[in-house]
Amino acid sequence: MRAVLLDGYTINPGDLSWDKVRRLCDEFTVYDSSYNEDLVPRIGDCEIVFTSKTQITRQVMEQAPNLKYIGLTATGYNNVDVKAAADLGIAVTNVPAYATDAVAQHTLALILELTNNVGLHSESVNAGEWTSNPFFCYWKKPITLLVGKSIGIIGYGQIGHKVGELAKAFGMTVNVYSRDREAAVKSDFVSLHCPLTSENKHMINAAFIEEMKPGAVLLNTARGALVDEQALADALKTGRLSGAGLDVLETEPPKADCPLLGLDNCVITPHNSWAPKEMRQMVIDVLANNLHSWLSGGELNRLDLY
Repeated sequence: MRAVLLDGYTINPGDLSWDKVRRLCDEFTVYDSSYNEDLVPRIGDCEIVFTSKTQITRQVMEQAPNLKYIGLTATGYNNVDVKAAADLGIAVTNVPAYATDAVAQHTLALILELTNNVGLHSESVNAGEWTSNPFFCYWKKPITLLVGKSIGIIGYGQIGHKVGELAKAFGMTVNVYSRDREAAVKSDFVSLHCPLTSENKHMINAAFIEEMKPGAVLLNTARGALVDEQALADALKTGRLSGAGLDVLETEPPKADCPLLGLDNCVITPHNSWAPKEMRQMVIDVLANNLHSWLSGGELNRLDLY
């Protein structure tokens, strides 16, 4: 079986090995990234395609006559036309729920950065502000205690539940949006952990923000398009919200005119909450297990069957 991986860099920039997958293939070619115009020629006569973010449409599949299997190196599968794959007899698998602990940890890291301003104070010390200070301590921004604060969690699946557990360990009250919408929206922190659908795109808009507690903090480690970025930027600039911690944006990489860039009360990380080395190794392991199952006639993590 000939296989091609169309965009392998984000999973393995060189610190891991593809050997578990490679051993299952007669030929295995890895590309760091691929543009739409690269897909058909790079797939060529391969039977197996691995991808994370490239758009595998019906048209692409129909131009790949030998294609029998698409292995996603991610949980989300909106970039693959699963119905077309089923129609064409092409198996599709994903890597489900592998990053729960990592994303939950990152969510708390964003909270702690916004409440303790660790990065800001470290930069201040290294810039010489402590050595020239007459006092033994100082703070550039207020430091906030989490004990007694509340967090509203929108999307109480595996990740949302784990965030709730970690928040409780810090002494926070957890309000689940699906159980008590008002309490969740009025919380000191509101954290998004729900999938993106056509119905909830831009659910965090000006009207939603107006319902939130004045000075609250918004967190998003789910999908960027859940948030109306201009509405959030306006709320951060006016102080309606005191801060935001984001690992995702609507356009990734963001354009230079993204209204959230450069705001000192908005912490943004480059969609890397899922990316500890341990998680990326898990992706490769599951990728190999999925392929081995399919080659053996199994159905491990098959998406095209449902």
